[in-house]
Amino acid sequence: MSHPVENTPLQVTRTDIQIRPNNTRVLYRPFEPPTPQRAMKIIGRIMELTDDVVAAILQAVLAEFHGRHQRLLNFFEARFEAVKHHLLTDRPLTESQRLVIGSFFTQEYALESAALFNPSIVWHPCQDGLPPGTRRFILSLRAVGEGHVSSVGFRSGTVGPTGKIVVAPPTGFVTAPYVVANSDYDKSLFLRKLAELGITDGFLDLVFDLLEDRFSLAQLEQTLARISRQQRSRRKEWEPFAAAILALARANYEIDCDPSSDISERVIFPYSPAETNGIEDARFVRFVEDDGSVRYFATYTAFDGNVTLPQIVETQDFVRFQLSTLNGPEIANKGMALFPRRINGSYAMLSRQDGENIYLMESDMLHFWHSKTLVLRPTHSWEFVQIGNCGSPIETPHGWLVLTHGVGPMRKYSIGAVLLDLDDPSKLIGRLPLPMLSPNENERAGYVPNVVYSCGSILHEGTLVIPYSMSDYATSFATVPLAELLDAMRVTA
Repeated sequence: MSHPVENTPLQVTRTDIQIRPNNTRVLYRPFEPPTPQRAMKIIGRIMELTDDVVAAILQAVLAEFHGRHQRLLNFFEARFEAVKHHLLTDRPLTESQRLVIGSFFTQEYALESAALFNPSIVWHPCQDGLPPGTRRFILSLRAVGEGHVSSVGFRSGTVGPTGKIVVAPPTGFVTAPYVVANSDYDKSLFLRKLAELGITDGFLDLVFDLLEDRFSLAQLEQTLARISRQQRSRRKEWEPFAAAILALARANYEIDCDPSSDISERVIFPYSPAETNGIEDARFVRFVEDDGSVRYFATYTAFDGNVTLPQIVETQDFVRFQLSTLNGPEIANKGMALFPRRINGSYAMLSRQDGENIYLMESDMLHFWHSKTLVLRPTHSWEFVQIGNCGSPIETPHGWLVLTHGVGPMRKYSIGAVLLDLDDPSKLIGRLPLPMLSPNENERAGYVPNVVYSCGSILHEGTLVIPYSMSDYATSFATVPLAELLDAMRVTA
């Protein structure tokens, strides 16, 4: 069933789809005791056990948890390798001992136990096996679990020729990806980013004079350790700078998911120090290069509990993901959204550096942004507090369609829309005077009440498909005919 939206000039249609958080979807992740001494005590207690008791513990753990996860024994072995430096002797261990030790340094995490919201949507790389007029999509979702840590989860589904949306149910498994590599780094760009972060101490000269023009994370770590050994008297003084350098390096990395897994089993889980408290509000876009090649990008916000850091993720297949920092003096605040192609030879991105207005940024380099142009300011009462984008612009023959969010009285979030010129997106050519979607009585209760919000929509055969979150808790869909939406906009001179 579907229901027309009330109090709007548009025939926006809500669906009955609701994607709600599910606390039975758990993944395994490392358990880290609070101190090395605690880790040593845990291992010491295990080493006191007889082989029979160790085997019984392993059997009990597998009986309780093996059916909830895939490749669990491999993870136990990897966790043993990560903590074996706490062993007091070089005595060989049995396989059961290694696996049991690994199990004590593993925990389950319900990644979406609290909320599943702020969706974005792109067309799936694989469109095989579908009837005419039907297309397959990938939906990304901000999943929030224990400790209010955010990660990126996925679902898939289809949109039919009549606009009917079907979301495939998730499987019973979810598995965190493997970090396969940290990027290698360009010295000049790395130093430029450190300068932007305000890290300019003379310690940098000592470090980077010893590194080649391109260097790896391992080479950086070895150089820092070498300087620490040679300059013991200044070690404490330089520790914060060394930590900042490593944090920046570790914010650039690659992860791998199992290519045989269902898309709903994959997750982008926080890894770098900048992401300690989560990966927030990924805005995915299918990006087509001038030569016709296709990549998928998502801008997102890394949060360490104190500082938000805009970043970008890139993938071609939703199996391997490369996560990188965004750089430049205009990389600030949240809610950046990349255009789906170059404009006049340059990358383009919407932004909101000041927290209340929408800007346009253009750059010849995807990872560096140096200037901005004001495009939109809060104008109508329902957006007087602030205005921002609801995902990447969508190209239409009439202009770039940008869904916006506006914040009005009682901090109510509504979704609107504007139209930007195709050749000059700094030029506003159309704007809805009223919200397209505002929270109704069924949507206003949640973790953050009175909010509807989206991180990206798609266009299918003349119908705009809008996934949206309901009060920062769950996710639904709405649709609107594109022609009616364009007609409802007031064209500006």
